[in-house]
Order: sequence, then structure tokens, then C-alpha cells
Amino acid sequence: MFKKILIANRGEIALRVIRTCREMGVKTVAVYSTADAESLHVRFADEAVCIGPPPSSESYLKMSAILAAAEITNADAIHPGYGFLSENAKFSKLCEEHGIKFIGATSEMISKMGDKASARATMKAAGVPTIPGSEGLLDLFEDAEKFADEIKYPVMLKATAGGGGKGMRAVYNKKDLRNAWDAAKQEAFACFGNDGMYMEKLIEEPRHIEIQIIGDSYGKACHLSERDCSIQRRHQKLTEEAPSPFMTTQLRKKMGEAAVKAAEFISYEGAGTIEFLVDKHRNFYFMEMNTRIQVEHPITEQVIDYDLIYEQIKVAAGIPISGKNYFPKLHSIECRINAEDPYKDFRPSPGKITTLHIPGGHGIRVDTHVYAGYTIPPNYDSMIAKLITTAQTREEAISKMKRALDEFVIEGIKTTIPFHRQLMEHPDYISGNYTTAFMDGFKIQPEIDK
Repeated sequence: MFKKILIANRGEIALRVIRTCREMGVKTVAVYSTADAESLHVRFADEAVCIGPPPSSESYLKMSAILAAAEITNADAIHPGYGFLSENAKFSKLCEEHGIKFIGATSEMISKMGDKASARATMKAAGVPTIPGSEGLLDLFEDAEKFADEIKYPVMLKATAGGGGKGMRAVYNKKDLRNAWDAAKQEAFACFGNDGMYMEKLIEEPRHIEIQIIGDSYGKACHLSERDCSIQRRHQKLTEEAPSPFMTTQLRKKMGEAAVKAAEFISYEGAGTIEFLVDKHRNFYFMEMNTRIQVEHPITEQVIDYDLIYEQIKVAAGIPISGKNYFPKLHSIECRINAEDPYKDFRPSPGKITTLHIPGGHGIRVDTHVYAGYTIPPNYDSMIAKLITTAQTREEAISKMKRALDEFVIEGIKTTIPFHRQLMEHPDYISGNYTTAFMDGFKIQPEIDK
């Protein structure tokens, strides 16, 4: 087992890793930018190293500074959390070259699965259902036009290096293809320095359902069942639940088997998710693979009583997994609490938290790094907390979430709590009748501040 782990991240995920390490008797090193000097992950780690000024490019994305921090503190492993360098093949390779274990996928695996066109081809070879689409990249607009005619509209243009909805455009007819092509390529190049595009058939009325998997260094993988992540805004998840209300026993078995087949086909090591689009007829198609821990991992932990960070660290240390697949015993819902104003198109709302009251009680979990008096910097992602409720049934988990949201008090900034309150009252959400298009028709209503 590792003696000391450096966490190359910030906020709640850094705290999450620190807590598990402490339970395992492993020392921790926090890294932080000057904007995060007062953050709790800095306070609770055994050691902390400042790695630069607030911009991510000069701190949390600066590989040389993070590696230097690991070397001066004698850390023998680095946990990247999610975001930042968690899916960066170059960083994984540099860790390997410096004799530091990267707690995540190998550089080869990240390269293979991080490039979406390559990942799709790999999954097709593994026998995992994929969305009908182009074989490799489309070099010219004329190629895209011809292929769209072949598979019929609507189609989805996707950047091969994409993520977070960047470089993606849905196209419903031929006359809109040129503008979508130009805009997607321009956005992809600006965000990723790579404007490579491919095309898929657009799956209408889909659910976004992902299967959590764990693979060890001996070629064995298992799945930990599914999460439904269909409530999204601009391809960014707002809330998730496990299990999916759309799932059947048969579909869960088929999707779980496909995910394990995919992981073992590529000899995947670590925690990851195989993400699928599921159409209204319950046909499922591989969408992408995330080679890291996910923001929404706590709901999986809650429904199967399993510490995913602990398992990640064990696998990285060379300990084999049991190979057992896991199935949900409870129901869990996660609401992402963001420092955003839902009444002003979810505009970011950084600033000082003047009052904070965190909900409690049976079946309530809050993963957060904020406290009263903490100032949320404008430099990073706006998520400040994850509110998770767990109960015997979905109906009970929703009731518990309503109560917890009413009890959650954050003053000094705007948050997405009012949005989540209204979501929990929405008839389509309550009935489980929602798709990735849910937010297109959702209008937040004025409410009296509670």
C-alpha cells in the first residue's frame, strides 16, 4: 500500500480522497492555488503545497508544479480526482516516468478511450453496441454531407477530442449542416486545440445511463450497476439517480455485461464509467468512456455500500478485485448544488458565503468543501456541494430530498437550490418520465425564499 498520496485537485473531491486515505492510514498532500489557501482540503491534508496563482493553467493544470510538489513531499502516488488532469495521457505518462503511481488509467488507456472516434472503434471491435456513425474522422465538409445523406437526418456532429458538450451540434436537416459543421469545428479547436470531427445518428428521446466499472491490473473487471444522468443542461449534469427509473432487470443485466466486456477487452485498470444512450425502446448504444472517478460516484456508493475511492487506491496498489458484480439495494438521488443563479440562466455567482446550514438526518449525505465565511473564487467550476439522499424506495428518496433542500441554507450567494426544489415537484420527474431533453421545456418559477 502507498505511504503518501498527493491529491492533484481541489474542493470536495480533494476532501473526499483525503478522508478515505486517513481511514486507510495513508498520509496525504494537498496542492492549492493562492485562491484556495483557505479551502478545507488544505486544512485537512497532512501536508499542503502552494503550486501557483488562481488560473488553472498556472496551478491545477501545471504538471511540472504538481510533480515537483510530489517529489519534495516524497509522495509515492497521485490521485487526480475528476476534471483537471484526471484524463490527461501526458500527465499519466509523466507520473510513470517519475516513478509515481497515477491512481487512474494508464496513458495508453486514456489515449485510446479519450479520443472519441478511437473509443467508438474500439467498442465496436469489442462487440459493444455503438451508435451508427462515421468510420473515423470526417476530413472534409463534403464527406460529412455525403455521410449524413446515407444515415439520414437527424445527425449529431461531435468533436473527437470533445467533452462537456463542447464541439457538438445536433443537425435536423441538410440546410443547417454547413453552419453546424463550421461552428462545431471552430469551438472544438478553441477548446481542445483539435478540430477533428465525426458524425453519429442522433438518438431521439434518449436517456443518458452510465455503468460504473472497476478493473484491476490482472485483466479482471466488474460492474457496480447504473446511474441515470439524463437531467442535463447544455450537456452538463444537474442531478443523477441510482438505480434508473427506466431500467428493467433484463436491461440492467445486458448493459452490465456489455460494460464488463468493454472494460476487459481493453484490460482497463481503475474506476471508470461506460456511458450509454438508451432510446425509448430500451436499445442502448455506447457513447463514451470516462477513465476517472465521476462527480456522481456517491450515489453508487450509497446503493451498494461500497467506497469507490478505497477501491481505486487498492487497485492502483496492485490488489485484485473480487470480480463480483453489484446490484442496487436502495435508491439514491444526487443534486449538484452550484453557485449559480437559476433565475438568470444559471449565471455563476461567486462570492462570500455569509450563512451556511447543512441538512442532516437519516439517509442524508452532503459532500462539500464550503463553510460560513468561505469565499467562492470565480476561477473554477461552480459546484460547491453535492446533496445525496438515500432510502428504501425512489418515492422516499424524493421526499427526503425535498426536506433536505428546504433545510439547506446558503446565504451571500445565489445557488441552484430553488431549481432542485422545483424539479422534485415536477410531475415528469416524480413519475420517472424524463429524457436528456427534459430541460428544454423546463421553466423555473418564482418562489418565496425559504
